[in-house]
Amino acid sequence: MSLTEGAAAPDFTLPATGGRTVSLQELKGKPFVLYFYPRADTPGCTKEACAFQEGLPEFDKLDVTVIGVSKDSMKALEKFAEKYSLRFPLASDPEVKVIDAYGAWQEKSMYGKKYMGIERSTVLVDAHGKVAKLWPKVRVAGHAEDVLKAVKTL
Repeated sequence: MSLTEGAAAPDFTLPATGGRTVSLQELKGKPFVLYFYPRADTPGCTKEACAFQEGLPEFDKLDVTVIGVSKDSMKALEKFAEKYSLRFPLASDPEVKVIDAYGAWQEKSMYGKKYMGIERSTVLVDAHGKVAKLWPKVRVAGHAEDVLKAVKTL
């Protein structure tokens, strides 16, 4: 990840599920979570999204917005959100500008072949627009709970 804790969160504006738009400007003054995932409706991404959905009442109590970001099309994201009743916004970044700005666009390797893709990662941004915590190379199991614990320390 090219971002560092304490740095200013990179600016963004993205279309999101439910006809929403998410942006740094809109979120100023309150903490939020951006989690980056490779592809909607795949096993790991589904587990991660469902874990954040399960924790959503706790995030809501703390007035923290959770946003999932991938390069999937809006159509794919809407289908994914509907299939799993995901109430938080899933944002589409097909040009990979925000994904790259937040350090989630990484070189990956599969079967010896190198390619660029989204590294599963999460960024917690505080109410002042600063990066409070980074989670690169996320393992899905227990991750949403770890993020919630970090939110409670803000």
